[in-house]
Amino acid sequence: MAAIETTGLAKDYRVGFWRPRPYRALHGLTLTVESGEVFGFLGPNGAGKTTTLKLLMQLIYPTAGTASILGRPLGDLEMKRRIGYLPENPYFYDYLTAEELLGYFAGLFGYKGADRKVRVDRLLDEVGLGAERRMQLRKFSKGMVQRVGLAQALINDPEVIFLDEPMSGLDPLGRKDVRGLILRLRDQGRTVFFSSHILSDAETLCSRIAIVAKGNLMASGTLSDLVTAQRNGWDIVIDGLAQAPAAGGALRKVTSLAPGRFVIDAQPTADPLDLVRALTAGGGRLVSINPVHDTLEDLFVRQVDQAAGTDRFGGAEQMGKSA
Repeated sequence: MAAIETTGLAKDYRVGFWRPRPYRALHGLTLTVESGEVFGFLGPNGAGKTTTLKLLMQLIYPTAGTASILGRPLGDLEMKRRIGYLPENPYFYDYLTAEELLGYFAGLFGYKGADRKVRVDRLLDEVGLGAERRMQLRKFSKGMVQRVGLAQALINDPEVIFLDEPMSGLDPLGRKDVRGLILRLRDQGRTVFFSSHILSDAETLCSRIAIVAKGNLMASGTLSDLVTAQRNGWDIVIDGLAQAPAAGGALRKVTSLAPGRFVIDAQPTADPLDLVRALTAGGGRLVSINPVHDTLEDLFVRQVDQAAGTDRFGGAEQMGKSA
């Protein structure tokens, strides 16, 4: 059974003041997320990521389409007990301490007494809040509030965890901690669905990804399927040259990094050993040579550019004319 399924999920908003018109923020999203995987939902700002998560949480309702979580419809109360959710910008009653807030949420799920205290302490340790757990939330930084939000998303030991931009506001150490937490959840057999525009996190964590842009699903699958392994060229760094090699032929581009040091973009069909011999014949020294492959960033940029150039459903103006 799939953990999350959407079929033709769409959402229109009314925009404008005097004459509101429909604006389609999400176009017919059809997606399947399998149990036990970390799934990255990627896209630029305004792509429809948060709209999708709000639809799945029933914070807003779809214009068209259907969705299910753990094989149950979105309104099923038993299913809601088995999921956790971190919104993009969590906000809590800020006169409570972190301990008091998590104790409150634990109580909503029926945890009491010693079990509730042990659960709260364990989660605060997992998200890296020490003595700060007894501070009022209004004294927390954005990153600390984000950590508390992660803890509340896990308070009920959910089977499926939805995280909207979980790295938002975190410093490098905080991002490392959250990545480790997500991997531990995966190893426990949980399903993690997170939205992000930080591609390095997706490459590190995800079993599969989907890319959305302008509300359209542009690509979905495993990284190995989506990012081709075909070599696109050679990246060669040479030091100690008296002058820059002339671009042309096998050398597509030559860029100066420092006096005597150059990075050379060579054709994929070129023999790298012949190139190195020729480039070092005048006294240069090879620093590095690497094959150039497509990256997730290359794929992301292509898909976003494609969406920008082929807005299949128009925008608010075209939809307003047809409404």
